[in-house]
Amino acid sequence: MKASFEKVPTQANASWTLLNRRLADAIPFEWHHHPEYELTLTLNSRGHRYISSDVARYDDGDLVLVGPNVPHSWSSAELIRAGQPHTALVIWFSEAWAESLVNLFPEMASIRSLLIVAQNALTFSERASRQVRPMIEAMVNQEPPERLVTLLVVLNTLSRDTDAIRILSAQPSNGRVSIVEDDRIHRVLEFLHSNYARPLSIPALAEMACVSVSAFHRMFRKHTRCTALDYIVRLRIGYACALLMQGNSTVSLIAEQVGYSSQALFNRQFKALKGLTPSEFRRQHGHLFQ
Repeated sequence: MKASFEKVPTQANASWTLLNRRLADAIPFEWHHHPEYELTLTLNSRGHRYISSDVARYDDGDLVLVGPNVPHSWSSAELIRAGQPHTALVIWFSEAWAESLVNLFPEMASIRSLLIVAQNALTFSERASRQVRPMIEAMVNQEPPERLVTLLVVLNTLSRDTDAIRILSAQPSNGRVSIVEDDRIHRVLEFLHSNYARPLSIPALAEMACVSVSAFHRMFRKHTRCTALDYIVRLRIGYACALLMQGNSTVSLIAEQVGYSSQALFNRQFKALKGLTPSEFRRQHGHLFQ
């Protein structure tokens, strides 16, 4: 299923956009993309969010930063407090806005790594969500200058969330973010995304990055917020999710296609990450992409 292009609304007196979206019945599945970053705080709602090939449950307070041109959608399953709407507080800002921010203001340098990690998407910890939730909710009634200051505080706070989890993409990039990361880790990530189904070894990846194995582990975790082995597993399972949702290949064939010689290991790692077997996952989510 091809994601539709969404034109993000703009205001003459603001350099970015805030949407206070309130839906009485449900958050519908609307598969779309846009060139802006999107920070979404979802309240009073439970369901699933779909970001590229990643599918995960969300609950009240779910906070995610989605990168430019990454297809995504939320789809609610239930309200938490009856009589109140599903609420999504959505913040959009352009790549040029973000790049200017980190280039012009040294004080905002910590946001650079946040934007690099979120080139696909980043889901924040419950602790960070609780910390910034009142700030984001307050933005709704603030004037544009005050709202801008609040956004900078929110982004700075989120940049320090060491428990945030990087959401990986199993789809080709529609264009790279122009904020440059470490060339060594960039080389490794490009290799992994092109060769995820091949046998991979940490020493070989460390050699590619021109560092020792111990230095590689530290560098990889710093830039991706997970270990290299976790990254590879999540990347393979992400590609498997895309194949399960968008095609009719057998589970055993998909396991082979994403790099598993053992279907039992594939099934075990898939269920550990997604909470469902591959077949259950296809039955629950595949119909949305047909």
